[in-house]
Amino acid sequence: MNTLALPVVDGWTITKRNALKIKRSPDLLVGAITLPVVLVLLFAYVFGSAIEIPGVSYREYLLPGIFVQAVIISAQMTGYTLTLDLQKGIYDRFRSLPMAPSGVLIGQTVSDLLLNAASLIVMAAVGLLVGWRVHTSPGEAVFGFGLLLLFAYAFSWLSATVALALRTPESFSSIANLVSLPLVFVSSAFLDSSKLPTPLRVVAEWNPVSTFTQAARELFGNTSTALQTSDAWPMRNAIPASLLWIAVMLIVFVPLATRLYKKSAGA
Repeated sequence: MNTLALPVVDGWTITKRNALKIKRSPDLLVGAITLPVVLVLLFAYVFGSAIEIPGVSYREYLLPGIFVQAVIISAQMTGYTLTLDLQKGIYDRFRSLPMAPSGVLIGQTVSDLLLNAASLIVMAAVGLLVGWRVHTSPGEAVFGFGLLLLFAYAFSWLSATVALALRTPESFSSIANLVSLPLVFVSSAFLDSSKLPTPLRVVAEWNPVSTFTQAARELFGNTSTALQTSDAWPMRNAIPASLLWIAVMLIVFVPLATRLYKKSAGA
């Protein structure tokens, strides 16, 4: 078989394996769907009663940020699953087969992307129930969800890289939470970052979470001219900046994760 096609074929095999694993362990799917629902309801009714955003409903302002947060949380499943499989010796079995190392990671990230898609669908439905609306064209809305899924896929490779470097579920979970919580909360995901103290405002404006959130707000029409416009390039050019972040993550972390996988599987 063509060496370029082998990773794709092997990746599809691993995707089907993981899909069967989800079917046999429905708690994974339930968890991926339940958490976004809880996030939407919690933030909409708790923060929504305390925060005002000029010119736009807070629930409409909030939902794109919740989408990005849920994508980050769900994408971390890639790393956690990899560390579990490493502990169980599953990759030792894969290593004994004529499989492309990148194919194993492609299968893992693609199967987790399917979970992310299910999560976004449920969140969008719950968002509509609590008052979120899309004010742009269907094409822009589809592009918005597509951008979020591309971010989910790229972030899964970052998650895989960290997991393969740490190798244990406990250490991965600790580091993932330590990084993801500040990344999400020091951003414009839940509030207007222009109101933050200057050092935090600068961090928030250049935070990729803010960039993807702003891009989603623009594509869903959840913005307002009454909001103060940031001078930071990523916030003024959120859609191209988001595509740039996705490209950088894939270029950096796909080969790095593949190299670490080879090292881990051969250890």
